[in-house]
Amino acid sequence: MSFDSFKVLTFDVVGTLIDFEGGVLNAVRKIGGAKAAALSDDQIFEPYKRGRDAHPERSSEVMFHVYRHLARELGLPDDDGACDAFQLSVLRWQPFSDSVEALKRLRTKFRLVAMTNADRTALSAYAHVLGNPFHDTVCADDTGVAKPNPEFFAYNKGRQSAFGYKQSDILHVAQSQHHDIGVARKLGYKVCWIERRQGQAGFGGTPKVAELTKPDFHFPTMKAFADAAVGG
Repeated sequence: MSFDSFKVLTFDVVGTLIDFEGGVLNAVRKIGGAKAAALSDDQIFEPYKRGRDAHPERSSEVMFHVYRHLARELGLPDDDGACDAFQLSVLRWQPFSDSVEALKRLRTKFRLVAMTNADRTALSAYAHVLGNPFHDTVCADDTGVAKPNPEFFAYNKGRQSAFGYKQSDILHVAQSQHHDIGVARKLGYKVCWIERRQGQAGFGGTPKVAELTKPDFHFPTMKAFADAAVGG
């Protein structure tokens, strides 16, 4: 299969382009001090995921409560100042080292569309640090649902059709098997898995899936994807 078959690349943002796992770990260890520094990644990620499940609303608002949930499970500082610091850190999550350059190259050949469970406020922050590469953006504020809900993909499909693009023109690019790769494949999309956790055990900050979905394309980094799709 050739990349020339596609006109649109739809991107998961948080986890694929933005290093949210590093952001969570760094913030928790900074706020939590020596006790947090002694915790393993998974010891932090598990209560983080439970906190996010308990507070699935807009990320620019509810991460205050997600952190408090995590902190109380782990016995870390959970005062308002600590929770505020974590909430602010979420809006300052940074790109992976290869994201900006790869997106710049991909933009020369494809229409780039963000498809993110982040809300509009958070997406604006992430788009800014990514160099504002997107031709269009779809977020949870627009759809009213979050991936892996198929309605999220249906919303974007209709939106892109208004610009003259068919589903067959779209390649969906993402890291999360749970939020993106599995559901997109079931809905008939061609998918590209950016396996950011290649070589690491477990699923980190994203939910575990019972079985991995085999993608149409598979790369460990955005750089490797851009090299294959558009060259150096």
